[in-house]
Amino acid sequence: MRYETQDTDTTPGAPEGLASAPEVAPKYDTAAIMGGLYGDGIIGLKGAFSREWVQQVGEDIHTLFQEARARPNGALGRGPNRYYVEIQPERLRGFVELVSHPWVVAVCEAVLGPEYKIVELGFDVPGPGAMNQPWHRDFPSPEETRVGRRLNSLAFNLTTVDVTEDMGPFEIAVGTQWDHSPSFDKGMFPPKSLYPRYVERAQRKMPKMGDISARSALTIHRGTANQSDKSRPVLVLGADAPDARNAERHDLQLSRRFHDTLPPEVLRHLTYRVVDSLEDIVQAHTIEGLVKADA
Repeated sequence: MRYETQDTDTTPGAPEGLASAPEVAPKYDTAAIMGGLYGDGIIGLKGAFSREWVQQVGEDIHTLFQEARARPNGALGRGPNRYYVEIQPERLRGFVELVSHPWVVAVCEAVLGPEYKIVELGFDVPGPGAMNQPWHRDFPSPEETRVGRRLNSLAFNLTTVDVTEDMGPFEIAVGTQWDHSPSFDKGMFPPKSLYPRYVERAQRKMPKMGDISARSALTIHRGTANQSDKSRPVLVLGADAPDARNAERHDLQLSRRFHDTLPPEVLRHLTYRVVDSLEDIVQAHTIEGLVKADA
């Protein structure tokens, strides 16, 4: 994975009191962004946020995870002791800083175009004892990618812990976002006969607090076995080009009060519905093939 670093001594996008934004936002190279996402299928930025800011995100995820586990169907199983939870933006301190970060904006504009939309906010929690997932992509490859060879969606991941080898790192088979075969179960799960290809191309990612990555969710990947006594929570932000339809799987809610506090530039890049008070999210992005560990 290609990792960039900040060109300044401060951290753009971090909230007041944690780190100061630079006077001039850094510029990121469009060709490098597109080359990485169309090539390997994943890129990253080291030190995008301060550790203090990430700790705050981690605290919110911990609270929201406990709430979700206490509700029927509040957390989706993604394998043994592995969960996904979709959340409302206002429940996450720092949401505006996240979606306004210059690198996040630059990546979205480069790959998805200036009218991109944020369609998903959630988090994954692989806990102790989580097993290897089967190799998979997060949804079937759309015609725009299969035929048109164009990416029209992205997933951003931000770890809330320093990832180590025993914590079940995310593993991605670089360059496989273009793979397509009728043999893929539900268009998402390649047959085990193709596993040697993915093992050969596999890269394990061990980011630190403050790092952020962007990837095509079509690139074949898996969570690996967590052999530690710690969870590995990771924030997920999903973005679409105007012709993508991933918003149908999600429910981005804004209360009227929160909606009225958001800058117009943030609102115009969100696909959302306004509610008088927040409602429990009916988790719609189920991936049945991940419920069981890989044999």
